[in-house]
Amino acid sequence: MSFITLDKNEILEYQKNRDPYLFIDHATKIYPGKSSEGYKDLKPDEWFFKVHWPNDPNMPGFLQLEALTQMSSLSILTMPNNKGEIMYLVSVNKVTFKKKIVPNSRLNIITKVIKYSNGFGTFEAKGFVNEEIACSGEFNLVLPKELSKFTKNLKK
Repeated sequence: MSFITLDKNEILEYQKNRDPYLFIDHATKIYPGKSSEGYKDLKPDEWFFKVHWPNDPNMPGFLQLEALTQMSSLSILTMPNNKGEIMYLVSVNKVTFKKKIVPNSRLNIITKVIKYSNGFGTFEAKGFVNEEIACSGEFNLVLPKELSKFTKNLKK
């Protein structure tokens, strides 16, 4: 099975997040419906470093989760007929933060689809800095376009 690689401009074709709320710079390996990998380079002038925290800048936990979620969604958004659709975060489980993510770091992200059916997916994601785990979690994401097809069939 071959994989897909996306640069930042190509990522913008597949998902709706835009700067300053896009937390993926490059998707290095996407197996549609299976997994995705990529990274975010954290520049010193990122907007959140200025406020979180003065004299101790680091990437807020919720933004780490957002980066993991955005990368996870690419494994579904690259499937046929999903390009440019929106996925919503439904729940987050088993979250851990093990290492500060500071300016001039690269957050490498590895995600896996645990289960996906009828527009609802469960994902596992891990973020690494210098090959050390920095954060991880499990996510439930929904693709409303697909979910609505399934729920319409249930109502009939």
